[in-house]
Parts: sequence; C-alpha cells; structure tokens
Amino acid sequence: MAELDLVWDVVSAVLLIGGCLLSLIAGVGLMVLPDLLTRMHAAAKPQVLGLLLLLAGLAVQWRAWPWLPVLVLAWVLQALTGPVAAHLIARAGYRTKHVRRERLHRDELADVVRTGRHGEHD
Repeated sequence: MAELDLVWDVVSAVLLIGGCLLSLIAGVGLMVLPDLLTRMHAAAKPQVLGLLLLLAGLAVQWRAWPWLPVLVLAWVLQALTGPVAAHLIARAGYRTKHVRRERLHRDELADVVRTGRHGEHD
C-alpha cells in the first residue's frame, strides 16, 4: 500500500508543479510581452490550464470525494469566466486605442467601431 501512496504523491507533485509552472509563465508573459493583446493571451491561455493542473493535483493529493465537486466547480467557473474576461478586456483595449492595429492580421472590429452597428444588414 505504501508503494501506491508513493505513486499518488508523485502524480500529485507532477500536476502541482506543472500548474505552478504554467501560472509562472503567465505571470512572466504579463511582465515581458509588449502590448495588450499579447499580454492578454499570455494571461488567459496558460492560466486556465494551470489552474486545471493545480486542482487536479489537489484532488489526487487529497483523495477525498467531498472536495471533488468544489474543485470541479472552481475550474468550471474559471474556464467559463476567463475567456469572457479576456474578450472584454481586448474589446475595451481596442476601443480605447490601446491595441496596435497595424499588428493585427485581420481587423474585424473596425467596421463595428466605425459605424456603431453590429450584426445589422442593409
């Protein structure tokens, strides 16, 4: 039984360290990257996966059923709100001229901002 506990501890440690590294990468990206959109990308993408790895590591370490719904709920809420927040930050940054538009490959929001109409057809 002690060997199985050691395996669970190693799996938990790998998941926790992986989650911490992804969170660290997100933090470094926020400090190093040059503009709003790249910083937003660095914060949103690794953060959701990093939190998933951290919560999975906690679930493996604790091995208690009462904690599992709480951990799953925490991840689901983060997975739902993280991309929405990133989208709203990008849209606000675009409208307040904090986005370098010359670096965009395709600017789909330009017509909407210019005309103030979204989804309307003539």
